[in-house]
Amino acid sequence: MNKPIDLEELRVLATTLLSPTSLSGLAVLVACLGLSWLVVRLAQRQVVAQPKSVLFGRHVVDGVLFPVLALLLALVAKQVLPQYGLSPAVFRLAVPVLLSLVLIRLTVRVLSAALPGSGLVKLIERTVSWLAWWGSIFWVTGALPWLLNEMEGISFKLGAGRITLRDLIEGSFTAVVVLVLALWLSSVIEARLLRGQRMDLSLRKIAANATRALLLFVGLLVALSAAGIDLTALGVLGGAIGVGIGFGLQKLASNYVSGFVILAERSLRIGDMVKVDTFEGRITDIKTRYTVIRALNGRESIVPNELLITQRVENSSLADPKVLLSTIVQVAYGTDLDVLMPLLSEGVGGVRRVLAEPAAAVVLSNFAPDGLELTVFFWIADPENGQAGVRSDVNLLLLRTLNRLGIAIPFPQRVLHGVLHGEPALVQALLPVQMPLPVASTAPAPDQDQSASSTTR
Repeated sequence: MNKPIDLEELRVLATTLLSPTSLSGLAVLVACLGLSWLVVRLAQRQVVAQPKSVLFGRHVVDGVLFPVLALLLALVAKQVLPQYGLSPAVFRLAVPVLLSLVLIRLTVRVLSAALPGSGLVKLIERTVSWLAWWGSIFWVTGALPWLLNEMEGISFKLGAGRITLRDLIEGSFTAVVVLVLALWLSSVIEARLLRGQRMDLSLRKIAANATRALLLFVGLLVALSAAGIDLTALGVLGGAIGVGIGFGLQKLASNYVSGFVILAERSLRIGDMVKVDTFEGRITDIKTRYTVIRALNGRESIVPNELLITQRVENSSLADPKVLLSTIVQVAYGTDLDVLMPLLSEGVGGVRRVLAEPAAAVVLSNFAPDGLELTVFFWIADPENGQAGVRSDVNLLLLRTLNRLGIAIPFPQRVLHGVLHGEPALVQALLPVQMPLPVASTAPAPDQDQSASSTTR
C-alpha cells in the first residue's frame, strides 16, 4: 500500500513522469496494452462466440481477458524495468487503473451472464465503476491508508461485540467479490453442463441449479465470515427461517422442492408438449420455482411447479412424441366406399409431416342425414410445430381427391311440408307452380235464402 504523499512528493512524481526514462516506461506500457489486445483478438477468432462468455465480449476490450492480461504484463514490466535502468513510475498509475478495470469488467460480465435482461446490471455497473475509480485515485495519491485509519476509529456495537466502519466496508467489498466469483463459477459450470450431450437435459438442468445454489450458499458463508459476523450466531436465524418456511413460505418451499422433483424424476422435460388446465404448449424452461410453457400462438404461461405435481397434466410426448389427429368428411349416399377409402388413406400418407408408420386410416364413422360420414386418422411426430397446418394439408388432399373422382360432398337439404294461410295473392306468389286459386262464391247460403223467403211471405 502506498503511504500518504505531500505536495513535494507530487511534484517529484510529476517530474519523474516527464523524464526520458519514464517516457520509455510509457512506451513499454503501450506495448503491453498492444500485446494484450493482439492476444485477445487472436483468441477471440479461435473461440466460438458465446453471448454469456465472461472472458470475451462483443469487442476486444469488453471482456475480462484483456484487462487481466494487461495487468499481468504491467506487473511483470514493473519488476523488470529497474534492472535495465528505466523508471517504473508510470506503472504506479497504470496498475491501479488496470486493477479497477478488471474489477469493473468482471462484475459487469458476470452479472450480465447470471442476470440477463435485468435492469439492475446498469445500476450495479455504475456503482462499481465509481467505487473502483475513486479507490484507484485514493490508491495512487496514497490517501487510502489515511481514509482506512479514519474509518477504523468509527465503531458501533453489534450484539456482544463491536464492529468498525472499516470492517463493515471491507466485509461488504469482500462479500461482493465472493458472490461475483460464485456467480461466475456457477455460470461456467451451468454452460458446460447444458452443452453436454451424455446426460439427459433434465439431469443437466438439476445439476446446474444445485451447483449454483451450493456455490451461492458457500459464497454467502464466506462473505459473512469476511464481514466479521460470527456464523455460530446464525443458529437462531436458521431456526427463524425454518419457522418462516413452515408457515409463511410453505408455498415457496413447496415450489422449489417440486421443481427438483420434476427434474429428478423426468416426468416433464424441456421440449415436451403438455396441457395444464386449458393451456397447451411446449415446455421451454424448468426453473427451481416455476416452469415456462410456450403456446403455439406465442403466448407464454408461468406455471408454479407445485401445480405440476398436484394437478393433472397431459404430456403428449412423455413416452412417444407421436400424436394422433383426425378430420371428418362426408360423401353422398351411393358412393363406392370400397374404392374410395383406400385411395384416401394412400393420399393422406403422402402429405408432408404425416407419418407413414403408423399408416393413415379411413373409417365409416356415421350415417349422417345428408351423407356418409368418413373420419380420417393420421399421425404426426412434431406436435410442437402446430396442428392447424397439417390438418389443412390433409383437408386439401381430401378435397382434391374427391374432385378428381367426381364425388360430390353433400350439403344439407330439407323438404318442408306445411299449410299456408293468408291472402290469396300471397299464397299464389309463394307456390312454385302457378295454379288457379278457387274464387270465393257470392251466392247466399241455403239457410239464408230460406229465411229471406219466409220473411217475404
